Amino acid sequence: MIGRLNHVAIAVPDLEAATTTYRDTLGATVSEQKVEPKHGVTVVFVELPNTKIELLHPLDENSPIAAFLSKNPSGGMHHICYEVDDIIKARDQMKSEGARVLGDGEPKIGAHGKPVLFLHPRDFCGTLVELEQA
Repeated sequence: MIGRLNHVAIAVPDLEAATTTYRDTLGATVSEQKVEPKHGVTVVFVELPNTKIELLHPLDENSPIAAFLSKNPSGGMHHICYEVDDIIKARDQMKSEGARVLGDGEPKIGAHGKPVLFLHPRDFCGTLVELEQA
């Protein structure tokens, strides 16, 4: 059911420093910062030949990323995102298999302008999983 890996998200305490590391040290192409108020984050996408890295920084102390960084002050991998053809069909199949969909279970528009859902990390080997409609 899952398609290609869309991105790996890394929570960072300093978005400017992380952007500089990926752009200047690693030589990657990085996007401009994009503020996502509905998700409580500012994001930068690092473009790779086969996928993307999403750098996440909290907008304020109420952001889920702020909570993550309070437990992981140096930052770290936050989630992994897979593409699916039909997010509602994927959601329903996940639920029928016993996976927990976070939030109210309804897709929200993600940073790429496409519907997304998050799945509980306890159901996926300790990893928060995002599904994005391709």
